[in-house]
Amino acid sequence: MANALRQDIIRMLVPAASGHTAGPLGLSEIFAALFFNEMKYDVKKPDWSGRDRFVLSNGHCAPVFYAAMARAGYYPVEETLKLRSLGSKFQGHPSRHWMPQVENSSGPLGEGLAIASGMALAGKMDKADWRVYCVTSDGEHQEGSTWEAVMLASKYKLDNLVALCDRNYIQIDGKTEDVMPLGDMAEKYRAFGWHAITVDGNSIAALMSALAEARATKGKPTMIIANTVPGKGVSFMENNYKWHGIAPKPEEAQKAIAELENERKAIEAGQ
Repeated sequence: MANALRQDIIRMLVPAASGHTAGPLGLSEIFAALFFNEMKYDVKKPDWSGRDRFVLSNGHCAPVFYAAMARAGYYPVEETLKLRSLGSKFQGHPSRHWMPQVENSSGPLGEGLAIASGMALAGKMDKADWRVYCVTSDGEHQEGSTWEAVMLASKYKLDNLVALCDRNYIQIDGKTEDVMPLGDMAEKYRAFGWHAITVDGNSIAALMSALAEARATKGKPTMIIANTVPGKGVSFMENNYKWHGIAPKPEEAQKAIAELENERKAIEAGQ
């Protein structure tokens, strides 16, 4: 499924001729694990009150979100090829105005964890059994608003909140540790009263184990620091921050799809 999401991402970025490539590719295992194993939802009843809530904080990674929702059955996969088209519901950043199936509009970075914390607090007040999942970026942790949400979630012991940080060490201006060092993020979260787990964010097995550990953790929220490879799956994109905010040209996309197809065949062959 992660491979399928990557191919969908490449295909939707080409006609748009704009958008973000590296982050969505690196997040594919996380979205595969969340949407196809972890979260409960009903595509026929997107406003079902018992659904788990999903918050995408780093909204520029919308292509992987749209791909996961399409593969889950919210809409046909081919519709995502309208990414960033005038009048399309597949905006460059998810919008509840255009797509009421999403829980939050996103774009301004540093807000998602606060939104997710508010939802989780509401769930606690209602004694609901649904959970809140928030995907956020490492670059957002350079903003103070993120840490306000971290403190609030700890104060109210929001153990129904699970955040996953895309720790890929890149942002639009270069490497995070050059722009504004973040250091040991797991230790920071523990100091703020969270349960913190560091995993290989491109390993389905590691992610499934971490999510199970988060469900079993009581009395505090969980942050999963997911070390990911930006541009994962495409050799000439991996670990290159220049692919953070640009889309592949048709010939580049053709090469990328060819690499991903080879990987898919190897997976099917059990290699």
